[in-house]
Formats: sequence, structure tokens, C-alpha cells
Amino acid sequence: MPAKDLLHAARSLRKSPVFLITAVVTIGLGIGASTAIFSVANAVLLRPLPYKDPDRLLVYGGDLRARNLIDERESYENWADLRNAGGSVFEDVAAIATFRNVLPQADGAPERVSTALATTNLFRLLGAHIVAGRDFEDSDAQPNPPPDPTVAPAQQAPRLPPMAIISYEYWQRRFGGNPAIFGQKMQNAGPGAPVIVGALAPGFELEFRASSNVDRHPDLYMALRVAYDNRNRNTYFLRGIARMKPGVTLDRVEEVAATTAAEVRRTFPIYGTGQFYYHIEPMKQHLTDEVRPAILALMGAVLFLLLIACANVANLLLVRMSLRERELAVRAALGGSRARLVRQVLAESLLVAGVGTVLGVALAYAGIRELIAISPANLARLEKISIDPVVLLFSAGAGLAAAALFGLVPALRASRPDVMQVLRGAGRNAGLAGGGLRNVVAITEVALSFILLVGSGLMVRSFIALQRFDLGFDPNKLLTFQLLGGRGGTQPDARAARVREIQTALGGVAGVREVTAAQLVPLAGGYSTIRWGKENALADPSKYQATDAQVILPGFFETMKTPLLAGRTFTEADSAPDRRLVVIDDLFAAKAFPRESAIGKQILIRIRTPEPEWVEIIGIVAHERATSIAEPGHEQIYFTDGFLSHGAVGRWILRTSGDPAAIGPAVRAALRKLDPNLLISELEPETVWVDRAQAGTRFELILIGLFAAAAAILASVGLYGVLATFVRQRTAEIGVRMAMGAAPSNIFRLVVGQGLRLSAFGIGIGMIAAAALTRAMSSMLVGVRPTDPLTFGVMIVFFLAIAAISCWIPAMRASSLDPTVALRDE
Repeated sequence: MPAKDLLHAARSLRKSPVFLITAVVTIGLGIGASTAIFSVANAVLLRPLPYKDPDRLLVYGGDLRARNLIDERESYENWADLRNAGGSVFEDVAAIATFRNVLPQADGAPERVSTALATTNLFRLLGAHIVAGRDFEDSDAQPNPPPDPTVAPAQQAPRLPPMAIISYEYWQRRFGGNPAIFGQKMQNAGPGAPVIVGALAPGFELEFRASSNVDRHPDLYMALRVAYDNRNRNTYFLRGIARMKPGVTLDRVEEVAATTAAEVRRTFPIYGTGQFYYHIEPMKQHLTDEVRPAILALMGAVLFLLLIACANVANLLLVRMSLRERELAVRAALGGSRARLVRQVLAESLLVAGVGTVLGVALAYAGIRELIAISPANLARLEKISIDPVVLLFSAGAGLAAAALFGLVPALRASRPDVMQVLRGAGRNAGLAGGGLRNVVAITEVALSFILLVGSGLMVRSFIALQRFDLGFDPNKLLTFQLLGGRGGTQPDARAARVREIQTALGGVAGVREVTAAQLVPLAGGYSTIRWGKENALADPSKYQATDAQVILPGFFETMKTPLLAGRTFTEADSAPDRRLVVIDDLFAAKAFPRESAIGKQILIRIRTPEPEWVEIIGIVAHERATSIAEPGHEQIYFTDGFLSHGAVGRWILRTSGDPAAIGPAVRAALRKLDPNLLISELEPETVWVDRAQAGTRFELILIGLFAAAAAILASVGLYGVLATFVRQRTAEIGVRMAMGAAPSNIFRLVVGQGLRLSAFGIGIGMIAAAALTRAMSSMLVGVRPTDPLTFGVMIVFFLAIAAISCWIPAMRASSLDPTVALRDE
């Protein structure tokens, strides 16, 4: 584009500040929204993983398809079987598990430390760098021998200490970067203190999706000392990571995995009944597949918004060209070439798009912080969302594309003025701003904005549906927290006494009405799976089935206000280890005993020992949603803490008389007084967990709703502009109609009818497109179909109301024209 054309365009635009500001703001909003959402897509979907050759990395777990358990954690034995069988396809195979631990700080005060168990090859497989000390060696994973039952505990052979590598950040925070710690046991960490052998490079993280329950930033990695033992095959805690050999395809890996899984199913009948398969997927896909549909839907929404913005500016340009048609006709009459006229109009479009792009990037930069604040926790790589060179390149491309979209057609029309007609003074009705093209643009805007409105309506319906689901408990006035450390030692009686002390201390806090504890709280996730069966499972182990297990204190259901449907709940007497009693939920009862009462029935379970044991069902409660509000989840079975020798409960739950958040400081003070080594984390109302469970739907609702609102406003403004131009160009005709007896109401209906006809065409096209496109939102919707007729009907009425409002001012202006003035307009 020649500089003189740009300079001429700048001078011309400076004379029309209202047009310039309107066009720049309109395009800026479209590009700003597009840039903000693309920055999310870039960070989550496009940016490569921070590992060596990331395209060859795979993540694997296990499926039990007959039990609807997909991509679950694996046992060491199942993980090792695939590792051993995969020599032809895998370059290396590693495993990882993370958990929360309590270790002393330098001053001896307890600190929560995110800890990982890892195979010794993990860092070599991922290409991680050790900046101090050394990497793990294979000898670091040598299993400890099992205890000798014939030898007294004091005479047992000393156990090998765990070998550990720490993160760079923990090295600096806890040890001040002191290199003398390598090769030494961590001080004050008790008899099982790890030996620290090395430190990782800064910024290392584990890239797993949120539902994998793998902490992304462990402080401490301990070498996994586990022996292969088929008696532990049902102990699931590991996530597998593999690197394919160069040239190996995913199909070939899945063939090897299928063969290995078939051997496991053949050898262990319980896996055959459960239809065990390995769940293998590329690491990048594993990380993003939960959020990919939502991000792509949002990208589609902002591109629609950008198209609507371009259409609006195109209409503005068409009107602007109609106002300059005499000037352009004179230029053409004096020999101005068509190419020169096109360049001059395109130069204006480029300048508008350029300034709009700068404004859009600024808006996106300001909006990203708010975007991150409302993003759901399962949005991977959230902290990496930023305006980087790739995002800037996208913004520049979007700006150029916008300039072409809204500038090319007006430029081509401006290059072909009817010189004789314009110079004679005609052209009000057939000039550069001819109505046909503007009508097409307006219909397009209406159709695109209607699609967005339908999408936002479906998200509203989904959010309302989430509020109506029965959680199985009352989350209001509940305060929950995790308690680490200070559990009373290794003996069951001592641990039971510590639980009672904690209950007493918490019960004395003002505002606390009831106190209980559980292994987990509803909607926090992380539930463990155990096996259960009926009598026929003794002869045929394949008859065992899976269920989620929860460990609780007596009084849990009363505190949670979980409805009791049959039988009774636990009492304090039921906490004795020899009391083999369980409570089940209604989903379990319906599955296990569909046509009879489950109360008093006995089932086999495997939880304390590899051998099954009989337990009696004493009660049935309503199902509690464990991990998701939208999905019921698996059936559940409840054990007392005493059944597992006490100490399994780590999440405490308080029913309060007022605002649960207000008593947080008093709770901390009471526990600090009881034992300074008790460490409280995640002290927050249960309603926070409910909000997190709704966060994904809320995030999508807010963004699509904002885009739809902006689109509706732009479409209504565009419709208003078309009708205002329609009135201006047909002023003389309106004067003739009024002079011949047409009433103002007839003129009013004429203009409103024109606007509603355009809207009806746009809505019709939008309905057809929305019926097809909203199917892509299926994974985002809860309790509503993509083609929900109520949503479509409400949005039709809503948009027609918007269109009527847009028509009102031009119609009123037309109906109030003075016929004598209007007749002189021509």
C-alpha cells in the first residue's frame, strides 16, 4: 500500500471522527475478544509440552469398561506388565504418583510438602535437568525385604531409606540453596527421613489433566521402592508415562497394549469380568481433551463476534461511501483509475483495522487477568496464558483479515460510481450505499448473533440445571479442611484417642454445632475403588465388582444432612475394629439387590487384606455426588474409621450455626492449642467445592453470554443503521406517500416491517445454522439438548424484541417527517 494513499486516508478519516471512533471501537472489541480467547487456545492447545521430543510421549492408565471406570490409576503390577511387554515400541516407560505429606521446616514447624513417588527413570524419560547433586540411579529403587514374622521388630534388618530429588523451588525455599544437603538425610524428618540426592532445574512441572489427581509441582520426588507382587495388583496409585521409539505409531502401541491387557484378563478372571484394557493416549491429548471442546466452541463464538463487527463496519463504510459518492464520481470523471479508487478506500480500511487491532490487543491484555480469575481449575497450563509473539501474530492476521472482510466490498463498489447519474444529482436511491448489499450484511449480522444467543441460552439452561441437581447432602453452613500431621502415632488406640481429642477441641469452638470427619469430602474427588462381591465370588473371583469407598466417623451422615433411606447409620459402638458393618448408598443397593431389601445382607469386600471378608449392610443413604454435579458418579460404600484401625480420616467437616468462613480463625486457634504440629490446609466452606464443580459451566456461560450480548448489540446497531439509511434514502418517497394521504402510522409500519423482515430472514438462517452448530456444544451442556425447542423459542422472541427496539427510532423519525420538507429532498 503506497504511503501517499495511507496519508490521504488518514486525512480523510480525521475529518470524520465519529465514524473513525465507532469503527475502531467495533473492530477493537472483536479483535480483543478473539485475541483473549486465542491466548487461551495457544497456551492450552498449541504450545508444545516442556519436555524432550514431546510428540513421542504417551500417558497410560487402565479402563474397566464393564464398570464404567475409564483412565483410572494403575497398580504397579499392571504398569510393569505393559513396560515389560512394550520393548518393541517403547524407548522408555516411567510411573508417577503424588500425595500430600507433612515435613518439618528449618525451625521445626510443620509444613505441607507435595510429595511424589517416581520410578528412577522419570527425569531421563522427560528430559528434565538436574542442576545440583545427581539423578536417580536404578539401585535407588531396590525394594526393602518384607518383615520377617519370626523376628522381633527391634531385631529386623534396617530398612533402606527413601532416596529423594527435590524441586529447585523447594531447595531454595526450605534449604536456602545449600549444596551440603545432597547425600544427607533430611533433618528432623523422623525415622523414614529421605536422603536428598539432587535438585531439579527451575520450573519443572508434571503435565497431567486435573482429573488425574497428579500434583503439577511436587516439592519432593522419592524413588519408588516396590516389588512386583500379584497380591497387590488391585492397589491402584500410579500414572504411567511412556516414550515411543522413533517411527513407532500409536496404532502399533495400542496393539501391544491390547495383547498385554488380554493376557491380564486371561490370567486374572476379575479383570476379565471388568473388561480391563490399557488406556493410552498422547500426553498432549491427555492434557487437553477435557477442555478442548469448550475452547474450540469459544473460539467459534469470538470468530462469529469478529464477523459481526466486520459486517457492522462494512455497513458504516457503505454509508460513508454513499456520502462521498460525488467526490468519487468527480475523481473517476477526471481520470482516476479503478485501482486507485480501490486503494484509497482499502487504505482507510487498513488504518481502521490497524488502530482497532492495537486497541484489541490492549483490551485483551487487560482482560486476560479477568479471564484467568474466572477460569475453571481443570483448565490446564492456566498460568501460561499470555500475550506472546504467536498471539500477536494472530492479532495482526485477524486485523488484516478484518480489513479485507469489511473493506473489500465497499472498495469495489466505490470504484464503480455511475458518474453521469451522480453528477446529475440523482442517486439517493441507487447510489454506493444501495440497499440490497446493506440488507444482506444486516441479515448476516442477525443470523450470526442469533447463533450466539442460542448458545448462551443453552449455557444458561445448563447452569440452571446444575442448581437443581440433588447433591445428596446440604452444603450450606459446612466448613471443611484437611488436617495433616499429629495423628497420634502408629497404634490404633492412640490414633482413636487423637481423633476424639480433635473432635472435642473443634466441638468447643463457638458457632460449631456438629463435628465429623471423612477420608474425603463430596465434590473434592480422589475416591478410592475397592472390590466387592456376593457369595458366588468365592468360587468365581470374576464376579467381584468395583465401587467407590469412603471412610467416615459416626455422625457423618447427620452432619452432612444426607437422607437415611433405610436401616440405620453408624454409632460410636460400630467403630470397633471387629464390627464388620457398612452403609451403602441407594445406587449400590439398586445394583446389588435390585428386587429386595439390602438391609441385613452380607457382602464380600477386599479392603484390609488381600483375602475377602464378610461385612453386613446396616443402612442405605442417598447417593452423594463425589466428583461432579453433572454426573452421578459411581455407587458408594461407607466404612467406619475404626474398621481401618483409625487414622484414615483426614478431612474434617463442621456444621455451623452461622457463616462457616467466619469461624476459620477460631478453628485454627483451637487446633494450634491442642497440638502445634497439626497442619490445616484448604480451610473453606463446602460451598466453595460446589462452586468449583460448577466453574467450567459458569466460565463458558459468562464468556459466551458476553459474546452473545455484544453480538446482539452490534446486530441491533447494524439493523438501526440500515433502517436509518433506508429512511434517509427514501425521504422523498415517504413525502409523496404522506402527501397522497398515508398516515404516520402507515409510514411507521413500513419502516418497522422492513426491519422485522430483515430480522426474520436472519433468524431463519440462524436457526438452521444453530441447529447444526450447537451439536458441537454437547459436551458442555448439562440437562438440556443442543436443539432444545424452549431455548430456540425464547431467543426468537428475544431477538425480535431487540429488532423492534432497533426499528423504533428510524420508524418514529420517518413517521414524523414534514411532507413539504420531504418532497424538497430530491
